[in-house]
Amino acid sequence: MLTYLGKLGELILKGSNIKTFERLLIQNTKNYLQSVEAKVELKAGRLYIECTEDAKEAVEFTLNHLLGITGWALAKVTEKNIEAIKSEVYNQALEAKQKGAKSFKILAKRGDKSFPLDSYEIMKEAGAAVFDKQLLTVDVHNPDVVISVEVREKCYIYSDSNKGHRGLPVGCSGKGLLLLSGGLDSPVAGYRMMRRGMKVESIYFHSYPYTSQEAQEKVEKLAEIITNFGITSHINIIPFTEVQMHIMKNAPENFSTLMLRMCMMKCASMLAKKINADCLITGESLGQVASQTVENMAVTESMAELPLLRPLVGLDKEEIIATAYNIETYETSILPYEDCCVLFSPKHPILRADLDEAMTIYKNMKIDELIEEAFNNRIVKRFEVSGIVAEKYGTKPNTEKLISGNRYKLCSIN
Repeated sequence: MLTYLGKLGELILKGSNIKTFERLLIQNTKNYLQSVEAKVELKAGRLYIECTEDAKEAVEFTLNHLLGITGWALAKVTEKNIEAIKSEVYNQALEAKQKGAKSFKILAKRGDKSFPLDSYEIMKEAGAAVFDKQLLTVDVHNPDVVISVEVREKCYIYSDSNKGHRGLPVGCSGKGLLLLSGGLDSPVAGYRMMRRGMKVESIYFHSYPYTSQEAQEKVEKLAEIITNFGITSHINIIPFTEVQMHIMKNAPENFSTLMLRMCMMKCASMLAKKINADCLITGESLGQVASQTVENMAVTESMAELPLLRPLVGLDKEEIIATAYNIETYETSILPYEDCCVLFSPKHPILRADLDEAMTIYKNMKIDELIEEAFNNRIVKRFEVSGIVAEKYGTKPNTEKLISGNRYKLCSIN
């Protein structure tokens, strides 16, 4: 059996309600692993997953996407005595040397206070097993390899530690509705809210035939990718062609993008109420484009009937791109299929709209009936991370009974 160890982050700072967060983290982990044989436990600030070799890839995919842990490692479990510890530390140092390491450092944590050696003594004894045999040199500041020893109910030793995404378990901070486009920003915004424990659903506005089927498939792929972090999600596809054409005919050209965004916010508010969301989420970044000046964002927000969160508002494009790379949305986001906002963008958009003027233009368009019609004709697709894992790594023979192996499920809108 393989044993993986996940390190909890800010979750351990919670007070009397910490058990709620822990139960949610365990449940989220199990949701990933429905299609493989794995045992999940959480004890004393550590998440443990035991699995067979066949489930290794599924478990590592899970730990690479699970929100609520700061890092993880594949650990060796040894007898709880110093000789067994020294032997395994030496083996891991030898393996590191074969990979090119020249220096090392030992970190020890004694969770079991009945163990006869304290943390410093464990580090001293384990380090000597490597140093005395001149296998590697000691470097406590910038070592090539860090070998960690944790003495708990068992002894866990590991050297290849991987970073986690930190944050809180998805589902502990309510539900938000993300305005998802095919660009770089909105998937990153959704991910950042998931990291704060929010369950995220998505809404996408499609203007066929002015936006292609490939553009819709691109956004669906982005929804699937961020579901890797969010456990389950729905994407609501809104046919917005008639709304957009009405704006083109009845609004001043320089206001067309702003009117479109107001209509989107109106429709998103309708959906948010339908799905019992607590807020709306956008990928807006202050000053990035004409519609994202303070004045124009105020106009857009005036149509929101729930709190509007903008997790990227103070980030620049380089910071957003770095996160897109990290969550693997970048390559999909840059595919050359433009959304409706880009295709109908005026040459000289209004930069600092007056709220009263914008509201007058909106009311004169008499567009609410078209928005409601588009809302009623939406298509809903459900993504499940359990299905994604099963499709890639599932090992249980009855996988198809556990979840759908498809990329998504088509859902009723009733």
